[in-house]
This record gives sequence, C-alpha cells and structure tokens, in this order.
Amino acid sequence: MEFLQTNARRIVVKIGTNTLTSGGRGIDLARVQCLASQIATLRQRGLECIVVSSGAIGLGMAHLKMDARPTDLPTLQACAAIGQMLLMETWQRAFSQHQTSIAQILLTHEDVRGRRRHLAISETLDRLLDLGVVPIVNENDTVSADEIKFGDNDCLSALVASLVKADLLVILSTIPGLLDLSTGTLVPLVETITPEIEALAGGTDSPTAVGGMISKIQAAKLAIRSGCGVFIGDGSSESLLVELTSGNATGTYFVPEKMPLGARKRWIAFFQRPTGSITIDSGALVAIRDHGKSLLAKGTTAVSGKFEAEEVISILDPNGKVVARGQSAFAASDVAKILGASTDELRQRYPKRTRFELIHRDQLVIL
Repeated sequence: MEFLQTNARRIVVKIGTNTLTSGGRGIDLARVQCLASQIATLRQRGLECIVVSSGAIGLGMAHLKMDARPTDLPTLQACAAIGQMLLMETWQRAFSQHQTSIAQILLTHEDVRGRRRHLAISETLDRLLDLGVVPIVNENDTVSADEIKFGDNDCLSALVASLVKADLLVILSTIPGLLDLSTGTLVPLVETITPEIEALAGGTDSPTAVGGMISKIQAAKLAIRSGCGVFIGDGSSESLLVELTSGNATGTYFVPEKMPLGARKRWIAFFQRPTGSITIDSGALVAIRDHGKSLLAKGTTAVSGKFEAEEVISILDPNGKVVARGQSAFAASDVAKILGASTDELRQRYPKRTRFELIHRDQLVIL
C-alpha cells in the first residue's frame, strides 16, 4: 500500500446507501460525522477530496416510510427530490464542525457526454478543490431517466475519478473488500482484473441499493485504465480513510495501469454511449489492436445503427464482440456504401476529402 502513502494527492471517496443509512431506514448520523472527520483529516494532510455520496433515494424512502424500493420512475424521482435535500443538509452539518465548505454537484450521463460540458464540469471541480471546498457529487436522480442514467454510483464515482484525474478511488461498502468465495478470505491486491476475479463478484439484495460487487469491479476496470488506483473497503470502519494514507488499511487494492489513457481517449471510451457499430474482419482487428493502426474501410464488413460523422460508435470483431470504440469520420449511410473499399476507391468517390480513415487511431480506443 505504499502507493497510497507517497503518491495519492487527489482522492474520490464513494459512499454507498447502506454505508450511510441504517438499513435504508434513516441516515446514520454518527457514520456521516465519522466520515466527514476522516475526510477533514485527509485534507489537513494535503489531500484533495471529492465525495460521491449515494443515499438520496434511501433517505426519501425513509422520510415517506417506504419499506421497499419503488419500481416506477416517478416515485423514485420523488424520493430522490426529498432525500437529496436531507442528504446535503446532513453533510453540511457534519463538515461545518471542521470548518469545511461543501458544494453540491448533481450529474446525469448527458452532462458528461458532450465534450464542452464535460470539460466545464472538470474545470468546476478543479476550481472547487482549489478553493478548499469538498464537492459532494451524486446522480441527479430527480430528472434521470434510463437514457441519461449512469446506472449506479460506483460507475459515477469511477467516471468522476477519470474526469478529475484522481490518484485514488475509494469505494466504501458494507463488506471489507473483494472476497474469495471458496475460502471466505479477503483478496488484498488485484494487479489485473481477470475473468477469475470478475467471477468472485456478486450483486446486492438490499432494498435501497443497486449494484453490489459486480458494479464495483466494473468501476475498478474503468478507473484503473484512467491511471487511478481503486481501493474497496468497509465503510463502517472509524479510521479506514486515515489508515489509507499510512498504507495500513484493510481492503482490496486494484493497481492502476502504468500507461493510462489520455483525456480525450477516456472521454471516448467511458463517457459515451455508442450510437451504432461497425463490424471488422480479422485483419483489421490485428491492425488496430496489435499494431495501433487506424481503422480503414478496407477491413469493414458491416454497419449498424444511425449515426452521423464524429459520433462515437462501437467496433465489433468478426464474432460480434465489442473490441473498441471510436469517433467515426463518416456517417452510417456513407459507411454502408464503402464497406471493404480501398483508400484509392475512396479518393475517387470523395475527391474533396484529405483523410480517408473511417476512424483515425487518435480517435480510437481498444477496450
């Protein structure tokens, strides 16, 4: 854990609903105050902290005396509208004891999808940290619908960590980390997320939460590709966050990739929802995956969806598996006309164009 002691300067802390509430029946004030105290200690040690806080829907449910998570969207949104106010009031009281200002940031997927808004959010978070403020981020569940939802706050926290170039994402849970189901023992270190590691994950039976370890593993996969380490630990610990800075915390640490994706490629890979796809042959697959080449029309065999030029699409291998994402230089209607075409044929068809790659390597990310 020496990485945490010497290198981590910007940390995102994700706190789940069950960590913040008493079984979904009301907020655990002592837990919130303990977490705020630990984060205040981290800030005194020179670390910048962003909190991704779940709990709005759970608090709304408790306020309305609901025992089960609603299944219809309007009721979920109503619970979020009530609970978000209660959540921020609670965080404000907890951090005010440490003379620390907080800021509310509510996001939908649409907010981070567009490049301009994506950069604006990043700049706002950077400025808040410069001002000594702790941003409290949550999904804007009051207005989120399926097409603009992140899915869960594990995913949101990984995207925030990528957005702000965090060194470490800490996901606090109700369990001490990733467990080996055959032995019941904790897996302390994951250097590579293999299929065997993914098989250890399970979902959640909580009436107020979504996700579970499956979503945490998916979040870790995203964050480590952004160069951000990930630590999953028990949110009920009274000292876990402070122990992290000394390398003594109990949990599971996922090692970040040594050559993380650049900012633009992270935006393409993680912040987009592809509007279509292109299927490629085995030769094109080798070219883009193993040799870092651009995708040419010559290696394409099929196109699906309705997309315009510059939109992000998926790239499928001959078996239909998604292997990459990228910004298409052509609209779907044009791609359909040039499948398998050579560059010379494209020059004749489009005499005014100067570039003929379907997806340039600078706009392409292998997944």
